[in-house]
Amino acid sequence: MNPQRTLATTGRILTQIRHDPRTIVLLLIVPSLLIGLVAWIFSDTDAFQTIGPSMIALFPFIVMFLVTSITTLRERRTGTLERLLSTPLGKGDLILGYTLAFGLLAVLQSAVAVAFATWVCGLDIKGSLWLLFAVAVADALLGTTLGLLASAFARTEFQVVQFMPLLIFPQILLGGIFLPRDQLPPGLQEISDWLPLSHAIDALQAVATDSHDAAYIAGELLIICAWVVGAVVLGSITLRRRTP
Repeated sequence: MNPQRTLATTGRILTQIRHDPRTIVLLLIVPSLLIGLVAWIFSDTDAFQTIGPSMIALFPFIVMFLVTSITTLRERRTGTLERLLSTPLGKGDLILGYTLAFGLLAVLQSAVAVAFATWVCGLDIKGSLWLLFAVAVADALLGTTLGLLASAFARTEFQVVQFMPLLIFPQILLGGIFLPRDQLPPGLQEISDWLPLSHAIDALQAVATDSHDAAYIAGELLIICAWVVGAVVLGSITLRRRTP
């Protein structure tokens, strides 16, 4: 991989997104609006204090998955990737460039979501706010890289959406949002332990309640980062020049 080519790809993607206001709104504003909607629904109870950290994990994760996968697939379908890969640009440079571009957007998205949840919606964070932000960024990066991986296998935007029941919905159902993971039936808890979103939710809950030390949070972050790296590597290997 060549750093200059990777950064050039990152710059190209960011330039394209800068000229697409709808995508910017979807990436930076919509997750916070959804978090605000959940807070409004539970405004007469204390439930948002319990599920709020999970929402910080959930909505950015889903949005980053959708935007990244569809953007990458569209470039392949229009022949842009084929033209780029006919140059000295390698698949690794391309995937890493996309990861860096959407990773920077993930940082902004997470900053907006965390600030909105804590300062506007009143989510009480007993642990470190900076640590909460770090976990939120890792979670959004996870959605980005899984989106890149899904785009390598999909042929149409509709097929990208079809990947959600396979890659996204099981993680939501088993991530501890509806039922604490330690109360899941035997077998499902073990499956949940292998799903990366479960670790993101656990880490955000641990920071919000200050129920675990920094070593535990670091361990959860390490698992999330391992999934991120694995998705980038696998996406680089499986990426096709164009859709048949």
